[in-house]
Amino acid sequence: MPVVHVDKEEFYKALGKEYSTDEFSELCFDFGLELEEDTSEKELAIREVGTIKAEGLSEKPILKIEIPANRYDLLCHEGISRAFLIFQGKAKPPTYKVVDPKDGQIQITVKSETAQIRPHVVGAILRDISFNEKNYSNFIELQEKLHINLCRKRTLVAIGTHDLDTLKPPFTYEALPPKSIKFAPLNQPKEYDGEELMKFYEADKHIGKFLHIIRDSPVYPVIYDTNRVVCSLPPIINGDHSKITLNTKNVFIECTATDLTKAKIVLNTIVTMFSEYCAEPFTIEPVEVIYPDGKICTYPDLSPRFIKVKADYINACIGVMLTSSEIITYLNRMALSAKLVNEAELSVEIPPTRADILHACDVMEDVAIAHGFNNIPKKTLKIINSTGKALPINKLSDLVRKEIALSGWSEVLPLILCSHDENFAYLNKKDDNSTAVKLENPKTLEYQVVRSSLLPGILKTVRENKKHALPIKVFEVSDVVLKDDSLERKTRNERHVCAIYCAKVSGFELIHGLVNRLMDMLNVKLVSVNGDDVGYYIKESENPTYFPNRCADIFLRRSSKSSSIVTSKIGNFGILHPNVLEKFEIMYPCSVVEFNLEEFI
Repeated sequence: MPVVHVDKEEFYKALGKEYSTDEFSELCFDFGLELEEDTSEKELAIREVGTIKAEGLSEKPILKIEIPANRYDLLCHEGISRAFLIFQGKAKPPTYKVVDPKDGQIQITVKSETAQIRPHVVGAILRDISFNEKNYSNFIELQEKLHINLCRKRTLVAIGTHDLDTLKPPFTYEALPPKSIKFAPLNQPKEYDGEELMKFYEADKHIGKFLHIIRDSPVYPVIYDTNRVVCSLPPIINGDHSKITLNTKNVFIECTATDLTKAKIVLNTIVTMFSEYCAEPFTIEPVEVIYPDGKICTYPDLSPRFIKVKADYINACIGVMLTSSEIITYLNRMALSAKLVNEAELSVEIPPTRADILHACDVMEDVAIAHGFNNIPKKTLKIINSTGKALPINKLSDLVRKEIALSGWSEVLPLILCSHDENFAYLNKKDDNSTAVKLENPKTLEYQVVRSSLLPGILKTVRENKKHALPIKVFEVSDVVLKDDSLERKTRNERHVCAIYCAKVSGFELIHGLVNRLMDMLNVKLVSVNGDDVGYYIKESENPTYFPNRCADIFLRRSSKSSSIVTSKIGNFGILHPNVLEKFEIMYPCSVVEFNLEEFI
């Protein structure tokens, strides 16, 4: 959870009241927040000034307030104080206005090349703003909090703020080769091109951690004004030419992004928090963005959203009996306005600051907070007699585990994620793109797909334990995940059993014997391949994972609900191919069985 540091003296001044630590902690709890620490409670005389500064605090008492991760409007002093004043009924929610541009419409023209690296940009103008040391510091801190939180360390969105009076609109958003971009970065007297800039900031503890986002790209995103002055090289750094100071009066805000929705939320959060310092409070000038296809979008969009919520739903979820007028009063305390649609339904107006409200349950939560969690009456639950039992597949899995363990095998529990090669290439299989679920943004090569077979995990277990005495006999009963377009979630879990025998000889007969023993335990008899009897049979097959002529498929013939006979392939067993063993760095022959348990339910 993000923790926001606010100056205690300034914060209490904004609230119009001095609080004891316990009183303020209670206020935070009532609003759904948590006071993590009040530094004035410490013996500040004992602490060295250097220690305080190293922690990023001022020498004045600080309140550390823990904020829910989705409440982006509470990531700064302005947002929290405004929300508390509205909650206490001391202020009304502000009305944010997008006003006509004072000096003509400012535009950003997007070049087509940006699609290669960072395709979206949004912008806004804060006109006639008044900065002092405190709100300027809050302005910078909010950007850092957003970069870490919603912007995912600048990978999704990067914020640039500029002194508009030092630039000449209109602006262009381009993507150029690194050598073609040359400017003096923020607080640096010397100019660097894109490649030199990467080398210069390699050792920088703050900027260096963002270089990887664009470093290997053939083009870097860059924003120019009419005079080809570089405003910023997102998501790395702004230009020194347009840096903001305490004397800045007009602020140009641009956010470049790979996710347009998050860019709009970030822009709305910044302008709604700091437009209160404009000469005409809570007014924002728009910026037009012209896309390569000629489409023109105007930002920011501060129009409210509307959600319809039933009063009965709110009361049922919270466990209270509130009237519609009471619900509206509570919503007003949370900066949400509402009106009756009919006797049973409310229309709730969501301001641009509340991107966290997506569903009726979010509105219900705000009503619960305003009502007070401690004011919700305690009720004795009605006793309902019920009997719990294991799911059939889990009960069967436990029986299979016990039977294999009694046969002298040890159970293992590998990870459900594996690399793409381990799931396909290492098993001599080709990816048909219709089997395995792939991670969209894997952090390591080790975890790229959700396994579609238990075999990779079993083989990795043998590899990591090859120094143990032979034979190695291990098994796993667990789920694999397969694509299934017939389902709403497009995937399904399937319970498999897999066992491996690794020794100086293949042990094919032992694996075959284990298959027969499990079928006996499951009360499934061996039947003829060409008959109509219900049971199981094995049939020789060719499978690239296994040694030629040393592999068989397992088939199950059973009665369906319509009393017809249905035959399905449930698995296979055999001696693993030497290429498979080599890729998993196993030097001894191995025999394996894997089949689907769900066919027996």
